Amino acid sequence: MTGDLGRRIAYHRERLGLTREELAERAAMAPGYIAYVEEHPDTVTTGALTRLAGALGVSPGELLGGAADRPPGPGHARVAPVLEKLDRAECLRLIAPGGIGRVAFGGPDGPTVLPVNYKLHGGALVFRTAQGGQMDRTLRTGLEGVEVKIGFEVDQIDEARREGWSVLVQGPAHLVKEEELDAVMGAGVSPWAGGARELYIRILPHQVTGRRIRGL
Repeated sequence: MTGDLGRRIAYHRERLGLTREELAERAAMAPGYIAYVEEHPDTVTTGALTRLAGALGVSPGELLGGAADRPPGPGHARVAPVLEKLDRAECLRLIAPGGIGRVAFGGPDGPTVLPVNYKLHGGALVFRTAQGGQMDRTLRTGLEGVEVKIGFEVDQIDEARREGWSVLVQGPAHLVKEEELDAVMGAGVSPWAGGARELYIRILPHQVTGRRIRGL
């Protein structure tokens, strides 16, 4: 059974686009050892942890979960960072794998931003919510034929390099009708929050913009 340390090592390796063999080369370890620590809950020696952290561009504390309860990005910016705009195609490529995004809308109690698990499916963003929740009430209180336009943001932050990107999708959101459910259930959206979240919401990406921060 994989432990938390193994999951964090695998996460950071995949975030950097590294195979186990490539990580092993960076950390001067055997590929078989990388596979072992990712797949078993055993602890590793301090020396091995330090080498793995260095190869992944994070601190040993982050691999051990010490940074789990703080917001990302508290460090200083890089010297002379470069901010570039991303075109629509690149934005959609970045968010295509799905994951966690933030939906922003005018809720019953005012401007509201909520994290949700999403998938890009059939050219639209799809996520699930609870019946009677803020998002449900917002979409059901609109006038007939009037679209409720919302924002949806996805980002990725590399704290070690002080780099990252963000994508903003803007467009109308709709509660998926019963006759359309079969088409969106294939997206395989699985909310981390659990519970009865059986309402599917689809966002049509009318406007897609993004930015990337790089170092020189």
